[in-house]
Amino acid sequence: MAHTSTPPASRRWTALALIALAQFMVIMDTSIIGVALPKMQADLGFTQENLSWVFNAYVVVFGGLLLLGGRLSDLLGARRVFSLGWIVLGAGSILAGAAGNVGTELAGRAAQGVGAALIAPSALTLLMMLFGANPKELMKAFAVYGAAAPAGGTAGVFLGGVITEYASWPWVFYINVPIAVLAVAAAPALLPGGAGARGSVDVLGAALATLGLGGAVFAIVRAPETGWASAQTWGVLAGAVVLLALFLVVQAKRREPLMPLAIFRAPNLGAANLAQALLGAAWIPMWFFLNLYLQQVLGYSAFPSGAALLPMTALIMLGMVVIAPRLTAKFGPKAMITTGLVLLAAGLGWLALVRPEGTFAVDVLPASLVAALGMSLAFIPSLQMAISSAAPEQGGLASGIVNTSYQIGSALGLAVVTAIAVPFGANELGDPEALTDGFSAAFTAAAAIALGGVVLALATVRSAKRDLVEAA
Repeated sequence: MAHTSTPPASRRWTALALIALAQFMVIMDTSIIGVALPKMQADLGFTQENLSWVFNAYVVVFGGLLLLGGRLSDLLGARRVFSLGWIVLGAGSILAGAAGNVGTELAGRAAQGVGAALIAPSALTLLMMLFGANPKELMKAFAVYGAAAPAGGTAGVFLGGVITEYASWPWVFYINVPIAVLAVAAAPALLPGGAGARGSVDVLGAALATLGLGGAVFAIVRAPETGWASAQTWGVLAGAVVLLALFLVVQAKRREPLMPLAIFRAPNLGAANLAQALLGAAWIPMWFFLNLYLQQVLGYSAFPSGAALLPMTALIMLGMVVIAPRLTAKFGPKAMITTGLVLLAAGLGWLALVRPEGTFAVDVLPASLVAALGMSLAFIPSLQMAISSAAPEQGGLASGIVNTSYQIGSALGLAVVTAIAVPFGANELGDPEALTDGFSAAFTAAAAIALGGVVLALATVRSAKRDLVEAA
């Protein structure tokens, strides 16, 4: 194991704040564009069907390269990769903010995804380095870190509303730049160092995973326009499946693979990652279409639309930091993951009842709070289970896998839900009734994904509530 230099105990919690900020920011960058989408659409020429690529260009690259980020974190040292990721994220943010056309915008978003793919797994590795020796402290650290992800997603919508309303949409990207400078400056003093380990980097595996995922998302997003039965749809999907199958073949045969398949022999690792994927697949479409409902149907401007989701942020923070750890310790991870997914499905099903003449107090607030509570209860135990199930020396790999699971779930979930919503009217701008029908279909599809997660969690997660404690 490589030698590391760990900061004094008094600085570990300050270091955790920097690590949580990293998680907050990389997830916020998936959502901060939500409120700005209508103005970006008008300025850059996106169609309603292709608007989701402002999200997907970031998430596909983020998810596709997370395993590579985890591997680089183990080889080069987590702190070094953490800082490099912030530099790349800052550069991508400048490009995305300065974009004057669709192509440049998507290139900037993809560059942001590269930076996030370096930051996220190295941040989790650093957390394990700082707190892994003390199970009680590790649980607290996971609670703070876990709360940063969905809080960043929801807070991003609010912050995007403030920026879009009172500045202009490019500033939803420029805001990353000073934070990146701060993170790079603070990392050497706060975070543990380390020389990493010897080994090779599986660039081919990373390319296959990213291209395969991107192809699948592209085919699903385009299917409503080209036709589900078209040769293009099935040709691209078949190509994506071949690329992902080749990825698995390469991983099985390489001496130093990007993702050693044997890691999934660890009890609950696969189940926890599946839960994370389905959480992302249900949660991300919810905020994407809820924001469009608030603006395009209820007529909210950018700032009120973002502010409308603040109650969810507050409940998620409370749920993840206070409620979820206590209930998980009492009832065990399986009970909390399944209960959380049930509540998430219930909240999404409630949102499916939205009306063209609806109101925030009746159609949005109660349902969004139920969904947020469900997300907070399921996220923490599944995240900790995914990390704790792996051996300590595979911390970077495990963190890369769990982040990949969430981001891939998010990208594929949004692609599938968008493809379902468009035929029901989600692209009929200027027609509140048709838009509402489309958004209702989106919430119904997301609820079905969450319910599928309930069934799979019941079937795959081990029951013993001692698992997390023993693994830690």
